[in-house]
Amino acid sequence: MLRNFQEFHRYTLGATDGEVGHVSDLFFDDQEWVVRYLVVQTGSWLTNRKVLISPYSLGQPDWEHRRLPVNISRAQVQNCPNVDTEKPVSRQHETAYADYYRYPYYWEGGGFWGDNLYFPTLTSDAATREEPRGRTLAKVTRDYIRAEESRHAGEDPHLRSCKAVVGYHVHALDGNLGHISSLLVEENTWAIRYLVVDTGNWWMGQKVLVPPQWITEISWAESKVHINLRCETLRNSPRYESSADLNREKEDALFQYYGQPNYWERERAREVAET
Repeated sequence: MLRNFQEFHRYTLGATDGEVGHVSDLFFDDQEWVVRYLVVQTGSWLTNRKVLISPYSLGQPDWEHRRLPVNISRAQVQNCPNVDTEKPVSRQHETAYADYYRYPYYWEGGGFWGDNLYFPTLTSDAATREEPRGRTLAKVTRDYIRAEESRHAGEDPHLRSCKAVVGYHVHALDGNLGHISSLLVEENTWAIRYLVVDTGNWWMGQKVLVPPQWITEISWAESKVHINLRCETLRNSPRYESSADLNREKEDALFQYYGQPNYWERERAREVAET
């Protein structure tokens, strides 16, 4: 199921021994368009600190009560590597974070989450999870950690704030289309499947969906997104009402209208080819 990005705002995260805090933002990478971290405001128990929580940590979400359980303790959150969420997150920070929690490096491999295309194949309880490729703080030396940080020092993780992207102007081939009003996130993979584009005063404020794969250029400095479609084409496309109203049949109709392959068949073919 697809969920609106705004829906996650103020979701509560519950650790194995108490509440952690609430979601204030989501960080995604602009290459795969997958949410890599939840930005969590901890509240008074941890001096109102902001921490990153990976989807690797999540248990079964309680969507009805807006609660996301995580398979880690509050002590683990308290002692996790400190990251300034107001600044770009470096690959060194991500490496230290992954090693601390004993998580695989999602950037190594061809799928959404490392060597796997779909996230569900990676989830398990932290207590029974196999140690990924021996990368645990108990087993690696200080020299190894320094070597890893050096190896990834020049890499750009391409992490972006969902909250910051909302409001970006969207430009078609022949004019300004509107602005991004939200993002639709797939709950089982954490992939961003669509940009929700508000056409503003152009077509009575109607909203249309644009998959991020159709983006030809993003100007982060100018807060602009360019897509390889004409305004008239988008104007006649299926309308978007709400994520609750969006089902696979309507998604398929959208891709058929544009004459483009849908993402679930494309990714299934990719998964088969990699096995």
